[in-house]
Amino acid sequence: VALGLYFPRKEYFENVYIDEPAGMPLLRIHALKDSREEVAHFHLCQNLIISRGRHENNWFQIEEKTGLLYLSRSLDREDFNMLSVGNWKPLPKVMLYVHPFQEKECDSTTRTTIFLSLINATAPACSSLTARQLCFTEMDLSFHIKENKPPGTFHQLRLPSVHHLCQNLSISYNLLAAEGVPFRYNENSTAVRVTQRLDREERERYELIAKCTVREGFREMQVEVPFLVNVLDEDDSPPFLPNGTDTADAIVEFNRKEGTVLSTLTVYDADTTPIYPLESSRKKYTGAIITDDPWISETFRVEHIFDEIHFSPNGSQVRGTRHEY
Repeated sequence: VALGLYFPRKEYFENVYIDEPAGMPLLRIHALKDSREEVAHFHLCQNLIISRGRHENNWFQIEEKTGLLYLSRSLDREDFNMLSVGNWKPLPKVMLYVHPFQEKECDSTTRTTIFLSLINATAPACSSLTARQLCFTEMDLSFHIKENKPPGTFHQLRLPSVHHLCQNLSISYNLLAAEGVPFRYNENSTAVRVTQRLDREERERYELIAKCTVREGFREMQVEVPFLVNVLDEDDSPPFLPNGTDTADAIVEFNRKEGTVLSTLTVYDADTTPIYPLESSRKKYTGAIITDDPWISETFRVEHIFDEIHFSPNGSQVRGTRHEY
């Protein structure tokens, strides 16, 4: 049973123009696995969500195995007017939900959202588009990949709609990265793949650059955008003590004032960062005095203070928590 499939992006954005033909590819969705045996099946949740509520989806379909979203029917002016009634925004948007399971309800934890801007015009000529528009959509190239999960393809740089419409242009990509990063770019398919299981305690953010070159006749244009991968944490590393010692001596003198700190013990956790509200972090680790003496229980207490700190394994900054008791 596929329970662990997840989307490396929570949102996708694309434009839909009037009178684009049926079969027109719009965008491609990717899902990553929790275990090697899983297979993604992409399904559209039943309705379009528009500002006034839900509407039956008569225009959009997704290829079950590839995640390619396409127009199953041309969106004409009448359709545009019907879908944008009561929508006061200059660019009316419709929302679609996609989930990666064959037989499952569209629940919000596993789905991704597609925002389609409906544009009251026909698609612009390829020659009128800038290199930025030909190469990348308006959304940031920012992804979230869970640590300790199998490798897989999580993005394709080529825009399906531009590739379909602008075949007289040569558009090529490159992914610029430091040596040794766990990502591979396939020049033929323009797919980007994570090649190994990631470990957030080693590194929690990768900053790469996607470079695109557009050639038209003798003219050449280039554009570069940041390509960011954030590693999502799994609670897989135990807390640790900085000096390996789990006890602290306390000397109590007479006439100490209430509130006097007698002893401290520090615990580090490289695995998690402070969660808000703070009480939920406090509940995760508790401090207690173990004693049978009621006087000790009434006279002394353990206070728990914690804050976010940075560890630097392999020279990269990883967030964690310092707990002081």
